[in-house]
Amino acid sequence: MATALTLTDMSRTSPDPASGACCAPLVREAADPQTAAELARVFKALGDPTRVRLLSIVASHAGGEACVCDLTEPVGLSQPTVSHHLKLMVDAGLLTREQRGKWAYYSVVPGALNRLGVLLTEATG
Repeated sequence: MATALTLTDMSRTSPDPASGACCAPLVREAADPQTAAELARVFKALGDPTRVRLLSIVASHAGGEACVCDLTEPVGLSQPTVSHHLKLMVDAGLLTREQRGKWAYYSVVPGALNRLGVLLTEATG
C-alpha cells in the first residue's frame, strides 16, 4: 500500500521558494523547433499500429527489404492503403523506397531508430 507524501517529504524534492525558482533547471538543451518538427513527423508515422507492424515486417524480411506485394496480406489492407502507410514512413525517414519494374521495394533506413534515440537524449540546438 502506497503512503501519502507529507509536506516535509515534498519540501525535500521541491525547489526552494527562497531562491525564486519555481522549477528545476534544464540539464541540457531542449529540442529546437526544427528537431521538434522532425521528431513529431517520426512519432506521427509510428503512432499508427499498422505502420509499426509494416516497419517490423520490412525489417524482418530477408535482406531487410520487402516488396509492397508482400506487405498487403499480413496487415489485411489493400495495396493502395499499404502504399500510403509506407509513403508516410518514407517521408519520416524510416524507410527507403526503390522502384523495380511495377513493384516498389522498401527497406529500413540504417540507423533511423538509433537517430531517433539520439535526438531524444543528446543536447540539440
